[in-house]
Parts: sequence; C-alpha cells; structure tokens
Amino acid sequence: MKVMLVDDHAVVRTGFRLLLQAAGDVEVTAEADSGEAACQMYESVAPDVVVMDIAMAGMGGIEAIKRLIAKNGRARILALSAHEDTSHPMRALQAGALGYLSKRSAPEVLIEAIRTIARGERYLDAQIAQRIAMQNIRGDAGPMDKLSPREFEVFVQLARGQSVAQISETLSVSSSTVGTHLYNIKQKLGLANQAEMTLLAVRHGLIDIAG
Repeated sequence: MKVMLVDDHAVVRTGFRLLLQAAGDVEVTAEADSGEAACQMYESVAPDVVVMDIAMAGMGGIEAIKRLIAKNGRARILALSAHEDTSHPMRALQAGALGYLSKRSAPEVLIEAIRTIARGERYLDAQIAQRIAMQNIRGDAGPMDKLSPREFEVFVQLARGQSVAQISETLSVSSSTVGTHLYNIKQKLGLANQAEMTLLAVRHGLIDIAG
C-alpha cells in the first residue's frame, strides 16, 4: 500500500514512517508538511491512503480533505488528531475522510486503520466513536455544532490568531466573505472578540495553548 503522510511536524512524520515501514505491507511514498502541499502532490503521487493531520497551520486538514475529495472522489483519507473533542472527527468525516484516529492510539491500531481504509471501508477510533454515540444519545449539542462547516474552519483559524486577511488567502475566499463568517460566528456563539474565540477553542479541546 502506498501511503502519503501529511503533518507539519517532521519528527511526527519520521516516527510514523518508521512505524509503517516496519509493518511490511505499507510503503510511505510521499510526505507533505501542509494541506496545501498535500493537494499539490496528490495527483502525481497517487497514494492508496492519505494519513492527514487535522491541526495544521494554513488551510488545515479538514479543508485539505475537502479539496482532495474534490480532486478525486475516491480518495481514501485517514484523519489524525491529538485533540479529544468530537467536533473535529465529525467535521473530518463530513468533509470526506473515511476514518478518524487519535494520535494517542497504539501503533497497531494505526496500521489496522490504514489497511481498513485501503479496502475502502470506514474506521473510527473506538473511544471517539463512543463519545459521539453518547453525545447523540443524550442529545448534547456542543456550541460548535451551531456552526456551518466553513464557519467552523474560520473559527479554528481565528482561534489560532490568524487575521481575516490571512484566512482569506489560505481558504481562497474574499475578505468580505471571511468577515461575514466572523460576524455569524460571534452571533451564534455569543462571543465578542478573537480572544474569547481562542479561550472557547482551548476549553473544548479544538486547539492547544501553542495553537
């Protein structure tokens, strides 16, 4: 199986590459340090599975998943994240990822997930699946559930300290469009400024203190 690793930390990519190569039936044929680079490389690399970190600078993993699926509706993508929230897995799956896994999972689980997704089947981290199921049973809707997919992307970027102009360039939309999303986000979440967005994102595990 040909795998493309997408993560903005070289050390993480190296660790995953060594782990996967030891599996015997997996070959890491390409690495990308951003969602933008992954989208540019995808067609020439033609991987069987893309292992995509969600929390990256720039367009981020979820936007990259959308663009890869737009390029090739049969792209098989495993989303990874160190965050334990339920918003990211739901958004990643809605964007077109076949699976979602926590970076804290055991090495054999990552290999199993990649093999499963290479077959075109879905794979969801067991603990995350349980949290999503319990959330649905209880009817607990988090504040992020009020946001549209694009508003969620803009919210995460703003929470990381990105400006409207930076987000406009990253997502290839106009500044006025980002401004409209910003207004809607503030209205839906009852927030007054960017600092409150960052606090809310940290509180719900969407970003860490380092962004």
